[in-house]
Amino acid sequence: MRIVFMGTPDFAVPTLDALTAAGHSVVAVYTQPPRPAGRGKAPRPSPVQARAEALGLPVRTPLSLNDAAEQDVFDAFEADVAVVAAYGLILPIPVLHAPRLGSLNVHASLLPRWRGAAPIQRAILAGDERTGVTIMAMAKGLDTGPMLAKVSTPVDEKTAGALTEELAHAGAALMVQVLDQIGAYPPIVQPEDGVTYAAKIDKAESHLDFTAGPVAVERHVRAFNPAPGAWFAHKGERYKVLAASVDSQPGPAGTVLDEGLLIGCGEQGSLRPTLIQRAGKGAMATADLLRGTAIPAGTLLE
Repeated sequence: MRIVFMGTPDFAVPTLDALTAAGHSVVAVYTQPPRPAGRGKAPRPSPVQARAEALGLPVRTPLSLNDAAEQDVFDAFEADVAVVAAYGLILPIPVLHAPRLGSLNVHASLLPRWRGAAPIQRAILAGDERTGVTIMAMAKGLDTGPMLAKVSTPVDEKTAGALTEELAHAGAALMVQVLDQIGAYPPIVQPEDGVTYAAKIDKAESHLDFTAGPVAVERHVRAFNPAPGAWFAHKGERYKVLAASVDSQPGPAGTVLDEGLLIGCGEQGSLRPTLIQRAGKGAMATADLLRGTAIPAGTLLE
């Protein structure tokens, strides 16, 4: 098939790779423009742009697809289908309908649950037992189109990073399967029952609230690993918690309960960070951190 691929972050790269490996003709790759990154704030291409250029594929990085001239360019590719994976721009109706078979999306949730920008993090925060990937025929509206196929996986104790990688590869394989047997997947309208919205993550959410209880706090740790990183402050310095375990010992919220950095989370129990990162430093086991930085019992964390 002639395919226009549209994606931006690491999550989208396995789908691009799978399409090319399956022998499809990717006639163009659309991705977000390079953004300032790193200490020097030099423009850095998206992971999809970097991969597409390595594969020798033509790349376009428009700021918007609403311009008629840009839509004419898109239409001129004469694509059989557009494949979209976390592109980051809303596709106007002329773009959605330009390919012969329309536009298909790889969405990282079991729709209609968690429509929107941050489905993986929201599934972890909510304590969902399972999540997955849905291949959806795109329509006007936020992730409202009919569903073609799904694959699910347990959330277990996975971080957002691990779950993102797993779902990226699962979604890539499922998209190729759907394209290979396009007529075998009749569209199913999403039910109104069970609709939830995965709002974009606000960095303020990553500040750990120990009054929420140990289970909720541990979910925050996993949902924000690797980014933006769940954190607490001590003596004006932020400490990112990258992994933690729940303990049944109760204690005042935010108070260190022992010399091993057991943190009280109220009557429901406590939290023990097991992997931690100081600003400007690498991640380390909490025991290693405490050998060089004492955070004694009785300390009230910010």
